Amino acid sequence: MIKRRGAAILKSAVHGPAMTYGLITACCLLFVIGPVSGLNTGYGTGDAILSAQSDYFTRWGVIPEELTAGRPHTLLTPLTALFVHGSWLHLLGNMLFLYVFGAMAEEGMGRLEFALFYLAAGYLALLGYAAAHADSDQTLVGASGAISAVLGAFLRLFPRARVTSIFPFLLFLPLRFPAWMVLVFWFALQWLAIRSAPPGPGVAYLAHLIGFGLGFLYAWARFRGADRVKRRKPVKPAGPAATEGESQP
Repeated sequence: MIKRRGAAILKSAVHGPAMTYGLITACCLLFVIGPVSGLNTGYGTGDAILSAQSDYFTRWGVIPEELTAGRPHTLLTPLTALFVHGSWLHLLGNMLFLYVFGAMAEEGMGRLEFALFYLAAGYLALLGYAAAHADSDQTLVGASGAISAVLGAFLRLFPRARVTSIFPFLLFLPLRFPAWMVLVFWFALQWLAIRSAPPGPGVAYLAHLIGFGLGFLYAWARFRGADRVKRRKPVKPAGPAATEGESQP
Protein backbone atom coordinates (compact mmCIF):
# COMPACT_ATOMS: atom_id res chain seq x y z
CA MET A 1 0.00 0.00 0.00
CA ILE A 2 2.80 2.39 0.96
CA LYS A 3 4.77 1.51 -2.15
CA ARG A 4 1.75 2.16 -4.38
CA ARG A 5 1.11 5.54 -2.74
CA GLY A 6 4.74 6.50 -3.10
CA ALA A 7 4.72 5.47 -6.76
CA ALA A 8 1.58 7.54 -7.36
CA ILE A 9 3.14 10.62 -5.78
CA LEU A 10 6.34 10.17 -7.80
CA LYS A 11 4.35 9.72 -11.00
CA SER A 12 2.37 12.88 -10.26
CA ALA A 13 5.56 14.84 -9.63
CA VAL A 14 7.17 13.56 -12.83
CA HIS A 15 4.18 14.10 -15.10
CA GLY A 16 2.68 17.19 -13.42
CA PRO A 17 3.06 20.82 -14.56
CA ALA A 18 6.62 21.16 -13.28
CA MET A 19 7.36 24.37 -15.18
CA THR A 20 4.26 26.10 -13.85
CA TYR A 21 5.10 25.12 -10.29
CA GLY A 22 8.73 26.07 -10.85
CA LEU A 23 7.82 29.57 -12.07
CA ILE A 24 5.49 30.08 -9.12
CA THR A 25 8.18 28.90 -6.70
CA ALA A 26 10.80 31.18 -8.24
CA CYS A 27 8.56 34.25 -8.09
CA CYS A 28 7.53 33.57 -4.50
CA LEU A 29 11.06 32.80 -3.32
CA LEU A 30 12.57 35.90 -4.91
CA PHE A 31 9.81 38.04 -3.43
CA VAL A 32 10.27 36.65 0.08
CA ILE A 33 14.03 37.19 0.13
CA GLY A 34 13.78 40.61 -1.53
CA PRO A 35 13.21 43.98 0.17
CA VAL A 36 9.51 44.29 -0.74
CA SER A 37 8.12 41.43 1.34
CA GLY A 38 9.27 42.93 4.62
CA LEU A 39 10.42 39.50 5.80
CA ASN A 40 14.13 39.98 5.19
CA THR A 41 15.45 42.03 8.10
CA GLY A 42 18.79 42.46 6.40
CA TYR A 43 17.42 45.44 4.46
CA GLY A 44 16.75 47.41 7.64
CA THR A 45 13.70 49.52 8.36
CA GLY A 46 12.28 52.95 7.60
CA ASP A 47 14.23 54.96 5.02
CA ALA A 48 16.76 52.15 4.60
CA ILE A 49 14.24 49.62 3.35
CA LEU A 50 12.52 52.20 1.14
CA SER A 51 15.86 52.97 -0.46
CA ALA A 52 16.57 49.25 -0.89
CA GLN A 53 13.17 48.76 -2.56
CA SER A 54 13.79 51.66 -4.95
CA ASP A 55 17.22 50.29 -5.90
CA TYR A 56 15.72 46.80 -6.30
CA PHE A 57 13.05 47.95 -8.75
CA THR A 58 15.49 50.13 -10.67
CA ARG A 59 18.01 47.31 -11.06
CA TRP A 60 15.63 44.50 -12.05
CA GLY A 61 12.57 46.30 -13.45
CA VAL A 62 11.89 47.87 -16.84
CA ILE A 63 12.38 51.63 -17.21
CA PRO A 64 10.94 52.41 -20.67
CA GLU A 65 13.05 55.49 -21.47
CA GLU A 66 16.27 53.61 -20.67
CA LEU A 67 15.26 50.44 -22.49
CA THR A 68 14.16 52.23 -25.65
CA ALA A 69 17.37 54.26 -25.60
CA GLY A 70 19.16 50.99 -26.32
CA ARG A 71 21.39 50.92 -23.26
CA PRO A 72 22.95 47.43 -23.14
CA HIS A 73 22.49 46.86 -19.42
CA THR A 74 18.70 47.27 -19.79
CA LEU A 75 18.16 44.64 -22.49
CA LEU A 76 17.59 41.85 -19.96
CA THR A 77 15.24 43.84 -17.72
CA PRO A 78 12.03 42.72 -19.54
CA LEU A 79 13.08 39.20 -18.52
CA THR A 80 14.15 39.89 -14.95
CA ALA A 81 11.07 42.06 -14.34
CA LEU A 82 8.89 38.96 -14.81
CA PHE A 83 10.15 37.67 -11.47
CA VAL A 84 9.79 40.92 -9.51
CA HIS A 85 6.55 42.06 -7.84
CA GLY A 86 5.58 45.26 -6.11
CA SER A 87 3.48 43.96 -3.23
CA TRP A 88 2.00 40.85 -1.66
CA LEU A 89 -1.29 41.49 -3.47
CA HIS A 90 0.52 41.92 -6.78
CA LEU A 91 2.37 38.64 -6.28
CA LEU A 92 -0.57 36.56 -5.07
CA GLY A 93 -2.91 37.80 -7.79
CA ASN A 94 -0.43 36.88 -10.51
CA MET A 95 0.46 33.52 -9.02
CA LEU A 96 -3.22 32.59 -8.66
CA PHE A 97 -3.80 33.11 -12.36
CA LEU A 98 -0.62 31.26 -13.29
CA TYR A 99 -1.63 28.34 -11.06
CA VAL A 100 -5.17 28.17 -12.48
CA PHE A 101 -4.37 28.46 -16.18
CA GLY A 102 -0.68 27.54 -16.44
CA ALA A 103 -1.00 23.84 -15.62
CA MET A 104 -3.32 23.02 -18.50
CA ALA A 105 -1.48 25.31 -20.93
CA GLU A 106 1.74 23.52 -20.05
CA GLU A 107 0.02 20.18 -20.54
CA GLY A 108 -1.09 21.26 -24.00
CA MET A 109 2.29 22.63 -25.10
CA GLY A 110 4.80 20.51 -23.23
CA ARG A 111 7.19 21.65 -20.52
CA LEU A 112 10.07 23.11 -22.49
CA GLU A 113 7.88 24.82 -25.07
CA PHE A 114 5.69 26.27 -22.33
CA ALA A 115 8.69 27.69 -20.46
CA LEU A 116 10.16 29.28 -23.59
CA PHE A 117 6.73 30.59 -24.61
CA TYR A 118 6.17 32.11 -21.15
CA LEU A 119 9.52 33.90 -21.06
CA ALA A 120 9.44 35.08 -24.69
CA ALA A 121 5.85 36.34 -24.56
CA GLY A 122 6.46 38.07 -21.24
CA TYR A 123 9.58 39.74 -22.61
CA LEU A 124 7.78 40.97 -25.72
CA ALA A 125 4.78 42.20 -23.74
CA LEU A 126 6.97 44.40 -21.54
CA LEU A 127 9.04 45.47 -24.55
CA GLY A 128 5.85 46.49 -26.36
CA TYR A 129 4.69 48.49 -23.36
CA ALA A 130 8.07 50.22 -23.14
CA ALA A 131 7.95 51.11 -26.84
CA ALA A 132 4.50 52.65 -26.41
CA HIS A 133 5.67 54.68 -23.38
CA ALA A 134 9.20 55.43 -24.50
CA ASP A 135 9.42 58.66 -22.49
CA SER A 136 8.35 57.12 -19.18
CA ASP A 137 10.82 56.86 -16.32
CA GLN A 138 8.44 54.78 -14.17
CA THR A 139 9.66 51.29 -13.28
CA LEU A 140 7.57 48.37 -14.52
CA VAL A 141 7.65 44.98 -12.80
CA GLY A 142 5.54 41.82 -12.63
CA ALA A 143 4.65 38.65 -14.47
CA SER A 144 1.26 39.79 -15.77
CA GLY A 145 2.43 40.18 -19.38
CA ALA A 146 3.60 36.56 -19.47
CA ILE A 147 0.55 35.30 -17.56
CA SER A 148 -1.73 37.19 -19.95
CA ALA A 149 -0.03 35.28 -22.77
CA VAL A 150 -0.88 32.05 -20.94
CA LEU A 151 -4.53 33.18 -20.80
CA GLY A 152 -4.51 33.86 -24.53
CA ALA A 153 -3.03 30.45 -25.28
CA PHE A 154 -5.53 28.82 -22.91
CA LEU A 155 -8.40 30.44 -24.83
CA ARG A 156 -7.15 28.85 -28.05
CA LEU A 157 -6.35 25.44 -26.54
CA PHE A 158 -9.29 24.99 -24.14
CA PRO A 159 -12.12 27.34 -25.17
CA ARG A 160 -14.85 25.02 -23.86
CA ALA A 161 -13.20 24.22 -20.52
CA ARG A 162 -15.37 25.35 -17.63
CA VAL A 163 -13.76 27.46 -14.95
CA THR A 164 -15.08 28.44 -11.57
CA SER A 165 -14.89 32.22 -11.26
CA ILE A 166 -15.66 34.71 -8.51
CA PHE A 167 -16.82 38.19 -9.49
CA PRO A 168 -17.40 41.00 -6.96
CA PHE A 169 -20.48 42.30 -8.81
CA LEU A 170 -22.06 38.84 -8.50
CA LEU A 171 -21.73 38.93 -4.70
CA PHE A 172 -18.55 36.82 -4.84
CA LEU A 173 -20.58 33.70 -5.62
CA PRO A 174 -18.44 30.94 -7.20
CA LEU A 175 -20.02 30.28 -10.60
CA ARG A 176 -18.86 28.06 -13.47
CA PHE A 177 -18.52 29.53 -16.94
CA PRO A 178 -16.92 28.40 -20.22
CA ALA A 179 -13.31 29.54 -20.44
CA TRP A 180 -13.96 31.56 -23.58
CA MET A 181 -16.59 33.64 -21.77
CA VAL A 182 -14.38 34.34 -18.75
CA LEU A 183 -11.31 35.21 -20.81
CA VAL A 184 -13.16 37.38 -23.34
CA PHE A 185 -14.69 39.23 -20.40
CA TRP A 186 -11.22 39.63 -18.85
CA PHE A 187 -9.86 40.97 -22.15
CA ALA A 188 -12.72 43.46 -22.41
CA LEU A 189 -12.00 44.73 -18.89
CA GLN A 190 -8.36 45.34 -19.80
CA TRP A 191 -9.39 47.22 -22.93
CA LEU A 192 -11.88 49.39 -21.05
CA ALA A 193 -9.28 50.04 -18.35
CA ILE A 194 -6.86 51.41 -20.96
CA ARG A 195 -9.53 53.73 -22.32
CA SER A 196 -10.51 55.06 -18.91
CA ALA A 197 -7.14 55.08 -17.10
CA PRO A 198 -5.74 58.54 -16.26
CA PRO A 199 -2.39 59.55 -17.75
CA GLY A 200 0.70 58.74 -15.74
CA PRO A 201 2.05 55.65 -13.98
CA GLY A 202 -0.24 52.84 -12.95
CA VAL A 203 -1.22 49.33 -13.99
CA ALA A 204 0.27 48.32 -17.34
CA TYR A 205 -2.95 47.22 -19.00
CA LEU A 206 -1.34 47.55 -22.41
CA ALA A 207 1.20 44.87 -21.47
CA HIS A 208 -1.72 42.61 -20.54
CA LEU A 209 -3.36 43.08 -23.94
CA ILE A 210 -0.09 42.60 -25.82
CA GLY A 211 0.66 39.42 -23.87
CA PHE A 212 -2.85 38.04 -24.36
CA GLY A 213 -2.72 38.71 -28.10
CA LEU A 214 0.71 37.13 -28.45
CA GLY A 215 -0.40 34.04 -26.53
CA PHE A 216 -3.54 33.53 -28.57
CA LEU A 217 -1.79 34.07 -31.90
CA TYR A 218 1.06 31.75 -30.97
CA ALA A 219 -1.29 28.95 -29.93
CA TRP A 220 -3.45 29.50 -33.01
CA ALA A 221 -0.45 29.30 -35.35
CA ARG A 222 1.25 26.48 -33.45
CA PHE A 223 -1.78 24.23 -33.16
CA ARG A 224 -3.85 25.32 -36.15
CA GLY A 225 -3.36 21.99 -37.91
CA ALA A 226 -4.28 19.94 -34.86
CA ASP A 227 -7.36 19.42 -32.77
CA ARG A 228 -7.67 21.48 -29.63
CA VAL A 229 -6.24 19.76 -26.60
CA LYS A 230 -8.90 17.96 -24.62
CA ARG A 231 -9.32 18.99 -21.01
CA ARG A 232 -8.08 16.26 -18.67
CA LYS A 233 -8.12 18.03 -15.31
CA PRO A 234 -10.63 20.24 -13.50
CA VAL A 235 -9.83 23.93 -13.43
CA LYS A 236 -9.33 25.58 -10.06
CA PRO A 237 -11.25 28.72 -9.02
CA ALA A 238 -10.12 32.02 -10.47
CA GLY A 239 -10.31 35.39 -8.84
CA PRO A 240 -10.21 38.98 -10.12
CA ALA A 241 -7.72 39.94 -12.83
CA ALA A 242 -4.09 40.16 -11.80
CA THR A 243 -2.29 43.48 -11.88
CA GLU A 244 1.04 44.56 -13.21
CA GLY A 245 3.16 47.66 -13.46
CA GLU A 246 2.13 49.22 -10.17
CA SER A 247 3.88 52.46 -9.25
CA GLN A 248 7.00 51.73 -7.25
CA PRO A 249 8.58 53.77 -4.42
